[in-house]
Amino acid sequence: MSPGRPFRGLGSARGRKTRRTLERGGTGAARPLNETLGTWSGVRITPMFGRWGYFTGDRLFACFPLRDKERDLWIHLTPEDQVRALRDERVRPHRRFARKGWVELNLEGPGDLAVALRWLRRAYHRAAGSVAEENEDG
Repeated sequence: MSPGRPFRGLGSARGRKTRRTLERGGTGAARPLNETLGTWSGVRITPMFGRWGYFTGDRLFACFPLRDKERDLWIHLTPEDQVRALRDERVRPHRRFARKGWVELNLEGPGDLAVALRWLRRAYHRAAGSVAEENEDG
């Protein structure tokens, strides 16, 4: 490789650009979701594997697609909360991780966001409690 040339895979000398969707904090249903969860104490929102990952500490408690066409929010609940959530016809077991407490909910309109926030708060508090317990055991 000749001196002064960027490494292969980096594109121009400036490196890769951030996708506009990421710079804006999401588009479509992801934007209000990211804006709301971003105000919660200790929540970190990061893109991962084509989805927004919602973390408290190192605990993933939910994720939502980066692409505007996809609308399936995944939420990690306790077994008891999972049973309660599944009583709502809009909530369904996660197609692969239902046994681990994950549920899915499509965000199609404003009413769906209200339902999602109810379960997201529970998932957030569960994950935040787990992180606090780990810190105490330290």
